[in-house]
Amino acid sequence: MEMPKGVSLWEDASVRLRKNKLAMCGLVFLVVMVLLCLITPWIVPYGYEEQDLRLGASAPSAAHWLGTDIFGRDMLTRILYGGRVSLFVGFIATFVALIIGVTYGAIAGYAGGKVDSIMMRLVDIMYALPFMIFIVLLMVVFGRNLVLLFMAIGAVEWLTMARIVRGQVQNLKQQEFVEAAVSIGQSPFAIIWKHLIPNALGPVIVYTTLTIPNVMLLEAFLSFLGLGIQPPSSSWGLLISYGVESMEEYPWLLIFPGVALALTLFALNFLGDGLRDALDPKASRD
Repeated sequence: MEMPKGVSLWEDASVRLRKNKLAMCGLVFLVVMVLLCLITPWIVPYGYEEQDLRLGASAPSAAHWLGTDIFGRDMLTRILYGGRVSLFVGFIATFVALIIGVTYGAIAGYAGGKVDSIMMRLVDIMYALPFMIFIVLLMVVFGRNLVLLFMAIGAVEWLTMARIVRGQVQNLKQQEFVEAAVSIGQSPFAIIWKHLIPNALGPVIVYTTLTIPNVMLLEAFLSFLGLGIQPPSSSWGLLISYGVESMEEYPWLLIFPGVALALTLFALNFLGDGLRDALDPKASRD
């Protein structure tokens, strides 16, 4: 009798994810949005800062599908270019938070004892710091730029990631494969990076997909307050800020960038929920 072929956790998770229609719709939307933002210069007939003051803020038309702003600039072009910045901030700042949080949490969880206690108390202290005051202080001291925005957001978003990884590592370090690695003389660094972190990737991947929308919302909020992206650069948050100022007269200036941001956040959350369900070991035994 032929033995049934085994299925790995990742293969099983991939099958479960493909069966989740909302998650797959979110993934397809994100891929399309990223591609559109990347190839914007080749698919739109107008330049990012190209103005036609004779048009002013005109409603959507055949020439300008999403209308123009008060300076006669094409809104579709500005939304796609703004999407570049918003997505870039979301992915890069999340990547920074991921690297810091995973490393910090894994070291704290594996070390245990006083080292773990001290490291996590530092996390608690940083949680207590008011985020907006931290951002304003950074802006005052170092000036406003995109790199600083990554640093400011990444310096806050890694805290929860560190707690998640610490909890996973504390559970995993009692497993037999870790004891075997210790018995053959592997260093703590090798055990953390070769054995513990790879086995904790499930929750990390899920939380990463849920962190990106949080980061994008933070960037939009900061840009709305004038503390984020500065002209001539633009982002969805900054476009929404401009739209709010003239929403009664020219509602499309608020509606279209708001819809772009909202749909992207929905897609990321649907994908994150799908990954959570697919990687849940309890669900895989149902």
